Amino acid sequence: MNLDRIEPGPGQESVWDYPRPPRLEESTKHVQIIFNGMTIADTRRPFRVLETSHPPAYYISPEDIQMEYLHKTSRGSWCEWKGQAGYYTVTVGSKEVVNAAWFYPYPNQVFAAIKDYVAFYPSQMNACYVDGELVESQPGDFYGGWITKDIVGPFKGGIGTWGW
Repeated sequence: MNLDRIEPGPGQESVWDYPRPPRLEESTKHVQIIFNGMTIADTRRPFRVLETSHPPAYYISPEDIQMEYLHKTSRGSWCEWKGQAGYYTVTVGSKEVVNAAWFYPYPNQVFAAIKDYVAFYPSQMNACYVDGELVESQPGDFYGGWITKDIVGPFKGGIGTWGW
């Protein structure tokens, strides 16, 4: 564990208390994603993936996403826990962000509930909200975690943290 762990206050979670391998959990938080003035996702039934040293990544059902703004790309990546990921470019009007979101078409059994659910890099969107709070993106953007006032770190992903 990182020696500079921030002790969580009342109602907060430390990412250093999250498990490895990661845990999938249902959430009732209100998640909204805004891009180029359009609410492209709005849900009260996301899933969170919790993994040691990372803020949660939120996965949203395609039913709660304006999927006409998402276009599959040829990019792929591999997660040792979830499996092979695919990516989406997000396009609204004349604004486009390539590989701004990802999904698992055939996740491993433990993560079967998020099959085809979409996670977005908050740094690539104009705004992401959890229960009305503007999200801060995880440093380094590799993991796509969402930082809110109830999540404390320090967080893996920024400069000098890859060896953690």
